[in-house]
Amino acid sequence: MSLKIDSQLIHGGVDGDSTTGAVNIPVYQTSTYRQDGLGRTRGWEYSRTGNPTRDALEQLIAQLERGKYGLAFASGLAAINTVLSLFQSKDKLIVSDNIYGGTFRILDSVFKNFGITYEIVDSSNVEEVEAAIDDDVKAIYIESPANPLLTVTDIEAIAKVAHKKGVLLIVDNTFLTPYLQRPLTLGADIVVHSGTKYLGGHSDTVAGLVAVNDEKLAERLYYLQNSIGGVLAPWDSFLIIRGIKTLGVRMEKHQHNARIIAKWLGESGYATKVYYPGIEQDKGYAIQKKQADGPGAMISFVLDEQYDYQIFLENLKLVTLAESLGGVESLVCHPASMTHAAIPADIRKEVGIVDELIRLSVGIEDVDDLIDDLEQAIKIAKRG
Repeated sequence: MSLKIDSQLIHGGVDGDSTTGAVNIPVYQTSTYRQDGLGRTRGWEYSRTGNPTRDALEQLIAQLERGKYGLAFASGLAAINTVLSLFQSKDKLIVSDNIYGGTFRILDSVFKNFGITYEIVDSSNVEEVEAAIDDDVKAIYIESPANPLLTVTDIEAIAKVAHKKGVLLIVDNTFLTPYLQRPLTLGADIVVHSGTKYLGGHSDTVAGLVAVNDEKLAERLYYLQNSIGGVLAPWDSFLIIRGIKTLGVRMEKHQHNARIIAKWLGESGYATKVYYPGIEQDKGYAIQKKQADGPGAMISFVLDEQYDYQIFLENLKLVTLAESLGGVESLVCHPASMTHAAIPADIRKEVGIVDELIRLSVGIEDVDDLIDDLEQAIKIAKRG
């Protein structure tokens, strides 16, 4: 039976427990498993290598992303670390010019030590991406929409370039989730997620996920997952599965609120720039509409200099100043000093991550309450 996405969120992967009839997958809180004899297991040996609860989540993310294979990790960066471990000394990656600061940090401060290099490009410019690919390039790594400027990249176009040149395309799909966008269907080779965000949805666990279609690539990633060992624990796997069950209804409310707030910000005079691919004046609007089922609920905006951004952030009451995003509660952050502080100041300034840039993860509270809170904090922050 072919199920639509809202049904797959609830019944996808492993649907309940066939032994007891429990409607939820059990938490298999075990490190090891009884073997019936030498070389005779019941499919499980050691929970770093495989765990039934984690396996259920891995099957679920593969199905939701329209992939064949899924892997779950202890954090989004553990997932990224494992994916980057596919490469070796003298390999180079092409990287979007605004990506999560932690991704930049692991490339610049960890994998660079192993001789793996990177080149930063504007991935929304397909010609620029293609021109950057030389014999050393083995992969293109993008986010769309990107963090924190919500830059939209034409995934299908980049995939065609990547495959013409014989390199992998890796897409971070954290901001949209498979509910709104499925990069594997657009030609991506690897999809990564911080499951901490919208998939979990309740700011109560940290997780990373990967989905692929190619069997050989999956085998290599499973080998690295087991060898590196940054796997997701059973209880956290259960929490992400539970969060995914309500992903559809949450994302609809998130987006409803975000569209209203983005429009309000654009008309309010408080912001000199609003980044949100759900408004027609956004340069990524048309591509976003073509390749995704919605714009998501992340908004970034540049607060007008007549308002002190620090005072604004300190006077929010309903919206929480915090790292992370994608929870049911609205969260705000200051990318230049928080999520993207690892990126050198000159690069931040060049791409537009200025001090006045605010990133807002719109939650599912009453939208009027959110606007009232934003406005009262902005008014307090007016200079002079």
